Amino acid sequence: MIPPSGSGEFDLIARIRARVRDRGDVVVGIGDDAAVLQPPAGQQLAITTDTLNVGVHFFAETRARDLGWKALAVNLSDLAAMGAEPAWCTLSLSLPESDPAWLDEFIEGFLDLAGEQRIALVGGDTTRGPLSIAVTAIGCVDAGRALRRAGACLEDDVWVSGTLGDAAAALAPWPTPRDALRRRLERPQPRVALGRQLVGLAHAAADVSDGLLADLGHICRASGMGAEIWLPSLPASETLLALEANDRVAWQASGGDDYELCFTAASSQRDAIARLAKELDLPLTRIGRIVAGNEVVALDALGRPWRGERNGYAHF
Repeated sequence: MIPPSGSGEFDLIARIRARVRDRGDVVVGIGDDAAVLQPPAGQQLAITTDTLNVGVHFFAETRARDLGWKALAVNLSDLAAMGAEPAWCTLSLSLPESDPAWLDEFIEGFLDLAGEQRIALVGGDTTRGPLSIAVTAIGCVDAGRALRRAGACLEDDVWVSGTLGDAAAALAPWPTPRDALRRRLERPQPRVALGRQLVGLAHAAADVSDGLLADLGHICRASGMGAEIWLPSLPASETLLALEANDRVAWQASGGDDYELCFTAASSQRDAIARLAKELDLPLTRIGRIVAGNEVVALDALGRPWRGERNGYAHF
């Protein structure tokens, strides 16, 4: 039962607490100064934090329910890239005013995804200020088995999940709304199941949040390697392919906000990865290879190097 509407901080916290489901490994949850959690034996914790600010990461008019979903999804995508199983999270909200109706919608979207991924909300904070959402997510992974950016090997295949470019295309000034593109921007699907299956299969992984070339660049720098990407191989959704757009390649290569997984694996794993794609009903596309050097080079259909205006999103 949701408590009656109230305008104070503790009224808002009570509204959140009334909706939360606990897990058996939550010893102390919302309501104390800190949560007390019980990690599984023989596992290590993967911890990530992301902040979403109005006007930077989302539009002011974004629906509260979609914003709640995305605030958690971007963190789960980081856990997926580490091969971790989500367990617990915290939520800190800066709100310009107390709005119980908005909060109920936000929490509904947040907990829709939390329930789907069996992650428990165990604490957080509320304060007055410009609209900003900070989530910390914690997952578990077998000791010593976490996926890393470091680890890509010479001649590894480079793979990516799903499709690329829809979220970036959603920001373009289309004459008519593109609902399918907007859904990809506002409701990304964190590839948690894929990340778990890649443990022991992939050599290195990262989630595609800032743009494919930028995030693959993180893998290459951490691994001391370079990469060669074949632009015609980049996967696109039917919606994106239907657009008559000169910017399609740029959206796919550097647009950001896709929240797919980019990973590298030995060529001997191609059949295993094909079976995994079928098992998960998720496209996994081989888009390039790891090479000697320290640069990510994107090649067009004629094998010529391609350079966009930028490799990905940068805050500063």
